[in-house]
Amino acid sequence: MSVNELSQRHALILDALHRLLQRGAMRNLGRMVNKMHPAEVAKVVRHLDDLSEKRIVIALIQDVEDRADALSELDQDSMVAVFTEMSRSEQLDILHALSSDDAADLVGMLPQDIAAEVVAALHKADSEVVELLGYPEETAGGIMTPAFLSIPLTTTVGEAIELLQGAAEAEMVFYIYVVDEAGALKGVLSLRELITMAPDVAVEGVMTTPVIRVSVGSDQEEVARLTARYNLLAVPVVDPDDRLVGIITVDDVIDVIREEATEDMLKMSGTGVDAEYTLSVGSLKAARMRIPWLLVNVLGGVVSAWVMMRFTATLQTVLALTAFIPVSMALGGSLGIQSATIVVRGLATGRIELGDVRRVFLREVRVGAMVGVVCGGLVGVFALLWQSPWLGLVVGSSLFAASCVAVTIGTLAPILFESMKIDPAIASGPLVTMLNDIAGLVIYLGLATAMLAALASA
Repeated sequence: MSVNELSQRHALILDALHRLLQRGAMRNLGRMVNKMHPAEVAKVVRHLDDLSEKRIVIALIQDVEDRADALSELDQDSMVAVFTEMSRSEQLDILHALSSDDAADLVGMLPQDIAAEVVAALHKADSEVVELLGYPEETAGGIMTPAFLSIPLTTTVGEAIELLQGAAEAEMVFYIYVVDEAGALKGVLSLRELITMAPDVAVEGVMTTPVIRVSVGSDQEEVARLTARYNLLAVPVVDPDDRLVGIITVDDVIDVIREEATEDMLKMSGTGVDAEYTLSVGSLKAARMRIPWLLVNVLGGVVSAWVMMRFTATLQTVLALTAFIPVSMALGGSLGIQSATIVVRGLATGRIELGDVRRVFLREVRVGAMVGVVCGGLVGVFALLWQSPWLGLVVGSSLFAASCVAVTIGTLAPILFESMKIDPAIASGPLVTMLNDIAGLVIYLGLATAMLAALASA
């Protein structure tokens, strides 16, 4: 089915859902909802404006596992609102139907008072979820699942296969982890390796070592980088004593990549990082998220105005200089954002390490110089033909210099933040733009002031 066909089908389903809700035809609505995939139900529910309608649709899903899956696919605000309206027994049923890590994530989103009541109820029935809640968010421990398959060092291949056949509770069994008597991780076997070996072979002699692993306190971004770098389907998580305590599966890694990419995009665009943008975010909340970053731009504008005031005499002497101020600011801002975006992306994916600073910096400076030559040359020629050779020289030279400075700021700012253990994404967007605007103005007007006699006589 093509993308257009899927979109048309979604629109038809949403329209039918609205009609059934308006008519109060709950029986027909229930039949319709229970024939749909939980992810498809969630997609439709996300487009409902009325929170009570969202609760009705989710409640109509008969199978508790399907209901839990649909709920977990909603945006955070809707998920919490629907979940909190359920009875305590319904809430526990949902949490038991979810995997331990997803259940822990859901409980972590709840208001503190409700979360405390749910955790108290879970203490009696699901200690795994409670244990996961003890790990900080955005760490390997916070996103791992304790449902994995491990086997002792003394196990044979035949015994491992028997254990595998009975491992219904394991999250995924593409990898079988080998541990010693203390539970310390010693090796790993892929499912393919296991089924192609003789049954009487000891796993200790054929397991893969060393095992790529992360500690419970590792940042989730580092987990995502390891998974992508080594093409893994799961990453084992160990405690400080190297005991295997959980695994992080590729579906959770995909969620991490999506969350981190969204966070970086929001930071770089200056729209805030509190939540992923959804239609449920109110105008007041959206404004509160954006205003602090926009104030950075306002501050940059005030400083730029102050810089221009300092060069009032120069601008009054050669009025034509004012025509090229927007060009200088626009070119510097755009180049800086491009360089910052490339570096932030490289740092996030692990393609750029702190040891690569010199090579990355020199490359971006070369790029900035070439852009400066081309753009500065073109605008300089225009200024030469329009006014005078001296104006063309000032404009062309300042654009070249501003381009080199812009890529320098755009490249070094994220690297500096990374070395300071601060998310480099905040060095992009408004901050880089503000610095480059000010730098471009100072270079342009400073050079024009230095050559004012020649410009005035031209």
